Amino acid sequence: MDELIASGGVSPTPDRETTDGHDAPGSAVSEGPVPEGPVPIGSLIFADELPDGVVVADEVGRIIVFNRVAARLTGLDPAEVTGKFVFDVLPLCDDDGRDWWVYADPYHGLPTRTRHPERSLCLADGTEVLVSIGYVRERDLNHGASRSCTVRRLVISLRGAEQRERLERSRAELVSTVAHELRSPLTSVKGFTATLLNKWGRFTDDQKRVMLETVNADADRVTRLITELLDVSRIESGRMEVHRQLVDLPDRARKIIAGRVAAGDAEDRFRLEVHGGLPETWLDADKIDQILGNLVENAVRHGAGIVTVVVEPARMDGEATLPPAVDLGVPDAASVSVRDQGEGISPEVAPRVFRRFWRGKPRGGSRRGQHGGGTGLGLYIVKGLVEAHGGTIGVQCAPGGGAEFRFIVPAGTVAG
Repeated sequence: MDELIASGGVSPTPDRETTDGHDAPGSAVSEGPVPEGPVPIGSLIFADELPDGVVVADEVGRIIVFNRVAARLTGLDPAEVTGKFVFDVLPLCDDDGRDWWVYADPYHGLPTRTRHPERSLCLADGTEVLVSIGYVRERDLNHGASRSCTVRRLVISLRGAEQRERLERSRAELVSTVAHELRSPLTSVKGFTATLLNKWGRFTDDQKRVMLETVNADADRVTRLITELLDVSRIESGRMEVHRQLVDLPDRARKIIAGRVAAGDAEDRFRLEVHGGLPETWLDADKIDQILGNLVENAVRHGAGIVTVVVEPARMDGEATLPPAVDLGVPDAASVSVRDQGEGISPEVAPRVFRRFWRGKPRGGSRRGQHGGGTGLGLYIVKGLVEAHGGTIGVQCAPGGGAEFRFIVPAGTVAG
């Protein structure tokens, strides 16, 4: 938008008139050959290629540019509106129904004004658009280049409000969900601590231990939620750092399984399969542990039967390598699959499992089902961590039934 205003060449200044007395709409067709070399972004040749709607009015308010995106947002035909007064074509009103053209008075307002920041306004049919406006003015050379005066052109940028509405809804849902997730454990912590403080002598040591263990578990839950929210923030802002080192994927999988067994899960609940020919993988060990831990926990919580972790060579195109008898050279990736023997995930639900706050139904026998299946951020974070390594992840039906989450990470050196 700034370049468009600053270029001083948004359109050739109309110096000829049509038979009806209006300025010729030079924006519609460019006569003569396209000039060689760089063309300013403000050139009308590129007006329809701009991502936002652009409307340009001349010194008296007649439209000289009305690009394709502006036509789509307003439902108007550029050929019909070119040459008409902009305040008739775009009757912009604010939320209170006030006419923006009347109270802003762009052509007769402050002579030092250079732009109006983006704000939400409504068209005549009630359609909400995000509007920002810039001025191209004549310079008063007698009083220095810093003094502005007559408006030569008014440059109006239009954007649809749908994306902002989606973002606001997403933020509102995030705040609501986080508040709910925090309220439950904090209520528990407050209740048990208040009870212990007020009636300490009335409880046996075993009763005190149960209440303190509950407080400790709820505090861990709050800590985990805050940690996950920080991970979400880093993923969405692109600030997730990956500290690469040589990582043995089978060894990391064994570590995660051993941790589950030490926490009380049956040892025969887990199986690890490692295929030969694995390439070297330079990954962030802590984040790989987080990925594997979340996927295994998800299989235990929502699946059934044996949880199988399969580590095998792969290609970044998503295909597992063929048997060793087929010489494919060195594989360029490694894949890890986590399978369970539960009900699986239906194809209709599969596209949603990696979204924020998606929750599957916890299996009745899950040790951690009392918290409604977790925060709903685990798989979203897993996807972000895999992609931060340059990998991919997906979900499908496991060969023996149940769900299979499979991620692929590229092989390479520490520099790659």
